[in-house]
Amino acid sequence: MPTSKTPDWIAAEEARERLGVRPQTLYAYVSRGRVQTRTDPQDPRRSLYRAADIAALTQKKARSRKVSDVAAGAISWGEPVLASAITTVSAGRLFYRGRDAVELAEVETLESVARLLRGGHGAALKRTDRPEPPDLPDMRARAFAALAARAGQDPPALGRHPLALAVEAATLLDVLTDAIAGQVGGGPIHNRLALAWGLGPGGPGADLIRRILVLLADHELNPSAFAARVAASTGASLSASALAGLAALSGPRHGGAPAAIRALAAEAEQFGARAAITARLAEDRALPGFGHQLYPDRDPRAEALLERFDPTPPLVDLAATVEAFTGQRPNIDFALVALSDALKLPLDAPFALFATARCAGWIAHAIEQIQGGGLIRPRARYTGVPVD
Repeated sequence: MPTSKTPDWIAAEEARERLGVRPQTLYAYVSRGRVQTRTDPQDPRRSLYRAADIAALTQKKARSRKVSDVAAGAISWGEPVLASAITTVSAGRLFYRGRDAVELAEVETLESVARLLRGGHGAALKRTDRPEPPDLPDMRARAFAALAARAGQDPPALGRHPLALAVEAATLLDVLTDAIAGQVGGGPIHNRLALAWGLGPGGPGADLIRRILVLLADHELNPSAFAARVAASTGASLSASALAGLAALSGPRHGGAPAAIRALAAEAEQFGARAAITARLAEDRALPGFGHQLYPDRDPRAEALLERFDPTPPLVDLAATVEAFTGQRPNIDFALVALSDALKLPLDAPFALFATARCAGWIAHAIEQIQGGGLIRPRARYTGVPVD
């Protein structure tokens, strides 16, 4: 059995043997922050893994857990906590209501996928009139202001007719697009965004935007979708639920991933990709944009997009070096940044694309929660000062 001379740190082969997992699963544990790594001082090309973390994982797998532990573990990439017919990840593939999202990205628009996620079929719905978007210079600020304005006046969604909700849903997606684009527009959403960002509508750039909007439209019970469902479970309006989703997306651990990827890319350009990655691993820092908990082998959304354009050379070098060091491949966040850089989109375009696309999922989850779910109200396990 291979071992390191440092007892607190073990080689990858021994770590995998103790856990009984494949290399991809070990890398997934690392990316989740459950196993710390450092560079092998005897061979800088290799990584060592903290033996205590491996032991803790082994014990966790071996022992049965109490109900309270299972419930707590479900909050973070754990067991499913509610039923949904919208989206699932199965065998390394993403499905929207049983249809492969990668295949849908070949031919569909965000609008058609939004209808699919809501459970609707047939022709597009007629939207209601929309006001001019907020007069703010920043895309993110306009998005928040537009949804907040709607949330302040739209009626509760609870008890509404399904067709009325569907029309409101289609309009709401347009309202957010108007805010991102900075003007009220017509036509497919991807063309409107392409035009706003200086790309010809209907051209190759617009088609890439169409593809990523479809690929990002929903991703099971992610934090922003869960936030939207919690709001919807109270009977709140669709716009209020979408605003809750946008608020959750704005955090650095969700929609803020592109900024972290650009920080890593800047380090790689300044010090060289190899040195930047080695330093991060030695300091137990994450490699944003690579690996995904739900896709231990590869993120199919990223691969489907990256094969359609040429990323900038620095990002190509970064991706190759990360894979050589860790075995982790680019995820959809990396592909989103690479696409934005290749098309020379505005700096905040990754967040804008993410928010526009994911709004389709937020609305679908809100409608599903309103129509079939009750109030989402978990209990807290009190750990404070003892009480009588």
